[in-house]
Amino acid sequence: MDEKEFLATYDKRQFDSPLLTVDAVLFTFHKEALKVLLVQRSNHPDLGKWGLPGGFVDLAQDMTLEDTVLRKLREKTGVEPPYLEQLRTFGNAERDKRGWSVTVCYTALIAHQDCATHIATVSDARWIAIDTVVDMDLAFDHQVIIHQARERLKQKALYSIVPAYALPGKFTLPELQHLHEVLIGKPLQKKSFRRRIEQAKLLIDTGEKRSEGGRPATLYRMKEASGSYTFVRNLEH
Repeated sequence: MDEKEFLATYDKRQFDSPLLTVDAVLFTFHKEALKVLLVQRSNHPDLGKWGLPGGFVDLAQDMTLEDTVLRKLREKTGVEPPYLEQLRTFGNAERDKRGWSVTVCYTALIAHQDCATHIATVSDARWIAIDTVVDMDLAFDHQVIIHQARERLKQKALYSIVPAYALPGKFTLPELQHLHEVLIGKPLQKKSFRRRIEQAKLLIDTGEKRSEGGRPATLYRMKEASGSYTFVRNLEH
């Protein structure tokens, strides 16, 4: 039997398969708080509990796992996040009451203004401050997933300007520094932060300024490849 004949007669149903889903931890920064997008479950198991947006892989339309997670995020936010990366895979016989389950988790960032209007029209989706989320009884193992995504985001804030994806398209350096400080959990030296950002040439001066109560601040936007840049030393040093 050659490979063609083997594949023609192969029955994948002869082997048990785990439930396969994707979940996304979508972060934004709004009103001085880091927030995560949660959706309220409308079906069993964990009916009525809040959890992460996600769902089953659709074999008919999803060619990749990224297709699945982006499809689910578009359904809930109306837009596609500019930054998305795979966090890790969680799987065991106990995380889902329906049976052995595997979920491939992603973490993403989006500016609040880009999806606020759409989310406001979706009754089962809500931005919730991360400090509130940690005390909630979430569906499945989503509390664990969110914690790990939050730790990943902290590392990203130390070594890259990925957090800028959670800001509006145009932002000031003080706004960028403040977000990094929120994510890292400690203040950064202003001159050092500005020097590191400027030396790496990660931003584009838009030529516009915004008055913030004092001297007008320059508005910047990210260069296309800036999200993939990694500092040799973290921004605390």
